[in-house]
Amino acid sequence: MSPRARSFRDRALCLCLALLIAPSLALPAWAAPSAQSAGDGAAIFRQSCSGCHTVGGGRLSGPDLKDVTAQRDPAWLARFISEPDKVLAEGEPIATGLLKEYGNLAMPSMGLSPEEVQAVIRYLDSAGSGSAATAAAQEVAAALPDGDPGRGEALFAGTVHLENRGTPCLGCHSAGKTGLLGGGVLGPDLTQVAGRYGTGLQAALAGIPWPTMAPIYSRHPLTPAEQADLLAFLQTMSGQQPVDREWAVLGLSLAGLAAALGVIGFVWRRRLRGVRRPMVERARNP
Repeated sequence: MSPRARSFRDRALCLCLALLIAPSLALPAWAAPSAQSAGDGAAIFRQSCSGCHTVGGGRLSGPDLKDVTAQRDPAWLARFISEPDKVLAEGEPIATGLLKEYGNLAMPSMGLSPEEVQAVIRYLDSAGSGSAATAAAQEVAAALPDGDPGRGEALFAGTVHLENRGTPCLGCHSAGKTGLLGGGVLGPDLTQVAGRYGTGLQAALAGIPWPTMAPIYSRHPLTPAEQADLLAFLQTMSGQQPVDREWAVLGLSLAGLAAALGVIGFVWRRRLRGVRRPMVERARNP
């Protein structure tokens, strides 16, 4: 084969390869083909979505997702599941309308891969009037015993340890007047969380769907009794306002400073007097 013929052949092969690869490169990440099934999607939905959504079971803190694949454009649905924070930041009309309808409770980014997003969509498309994932979450919530708000506050603050050694809520959250200086700032203030989530709070405590919390509580889950106690405590907080603790911190700081100065003055009182007295006597009797 002549050099010219070989060169033509190589160019033709490169062109064919480029034509085969280009369509897959042109697809956005959220539209990539999925190798996971609807069954995989059901498991992902149960872990990541069932705390806020049902499929045919009614509204929780988020909308009922029955027939959502017929109501929304597939590309929009895939992107919103994949990166809801970016869609909301862009002011997309449908997402903004849902945010307003559900009390400005924004859907967090669940960190799902493109394959997992497509599996969830396949599951939602195949789900009928209900779902095993949703039914399981609702059964757990419905089976909760009557909660004790006092014990719930103790669990929240960590003065009573969680049975499965989970992290107490106060490490990341505040709620009302719990804790002298409040709690951590990694998570939002939960004083009014019961009002924002409504009946969805039960399912949320059962499933712990938030990405920052799921890795912890999947290994150290809340028991049904703990869920009930925490729910009862958070419901008692719903009529209160978040507490501004800046003045408390300032007051404690000033009190600590005054106490430190008092201790220093008491310990050094004789030493200072011993230094001043000779100086005063020398001034009087030069």
